[in-house]
Amino acid sequence: MLRYAGPRILHKSTRPGRAVVGQGRRRFFREAIQGASDGFLDLAQALPIPPSLPPYSTTIILLTVVTRLALTVPFSVWAKKRQWRAEELVAPVVIAEQPKVQERILNEMRQERVRGSKDELREQFTKRVQKALKARRSELLAKHHCNPIATMLIPPVTQLPVFAGTSIMLSNISQPPTVFDSESFLTLTSLSHADPTATLPIVLGLITLANVESSRWFMSPAGVARERQEEKRVAEKRAQGHLVIEPRKIVQFGLRTLSVGRILIGAVVPGGVVLYWVSSATFGLFQTWVFDWWERRRARLRPAPIPNATLAKAAPVVPSKPTKKKKATS
Repeated sequence: MLRYAGPRILHKSTRPGRAVVGQGRRRFFREAIQGASDGFLDLAQALPIPPSLPPYSTTIILLTVVTRLALTVPFSVWAKKRQWRAEELVAPVVIAEQPKVQERILNEMRQERVRGSKDELREQFTKRVQKALKARRSELLAKHHCNPIATMLIPPVTQLPVFAGTSIMLSNISQPPTVFDSESFLTLTSLSHADPTATLPIVLGLITLANVESSRWFMSPAGVARERQEEKRVAEKRAQGHLVIEPRKIVQFGLRTLSVGRILIGAVVPGGVVLYWVSSATFGLFQTWVFDWWERRRARLRPAPIPNATLAKAAPVVPSKPTKKKKATS
């Protein structure tokens, strides 16, 4: 006779490897952070820093500059060159080919004998032209290896691991007992405690905001004209009832919000971390200014761009039936 043996209990041993792998990853992460922390402290003692300068604060600033120069600036230069290729090799070709594309689309619609009202024909004509130009632009972007998505994403993606790793390392060093307790810098009474006056967090937010807005401070007259033209186009689209999404303004709004958030977060994190954030933001601001100067210099040296052609506003004439001439009656 069979007996009920009760519910079957699954022990951890029935899931081989999961707990062990998780513990191994956490152990590896802790050991990596601790190794980086020990290396930073050794570096601060080994550098020939003058006695008049605080060793750990000076090392944080030097480490920020070196890592940004070695690991983030090359990717930023790479992205800037891709952007220039898109502006100089792709955009002029698309603008130059626009009249031919319009003529080709118009002939296709005539051959297809597309019917509709004047507004419907104009709307369909515009959609077909925009689709053809978009396909041509994508083809040229792939040919010249300057896809805008990769150009926009790779610099911050490559900077994020360095920024997060250094912040975690400095936060780990700030845990008591720590040598950071014995050093003060500017308004920081200790590198292991938050800024009691919140001065550095406020400076951090202002530098972040300046980095967002600096592109408008040094904008060339041509850039101002393009921006006004784009604002006019968006206003016309919205007046017609269209939903217009502007990614650039969304990113700018997000960065402005980030500048406020960094003040709040910077007021509670250890002083060493805030000092690193301020140093990194300051380096980024100077990098932005250098790139803006580089951009203006190239704009003065290269020939004037072809004026942007606008889509034909007149609706295409697509006759539905061939008309016959009436014979004159005597």
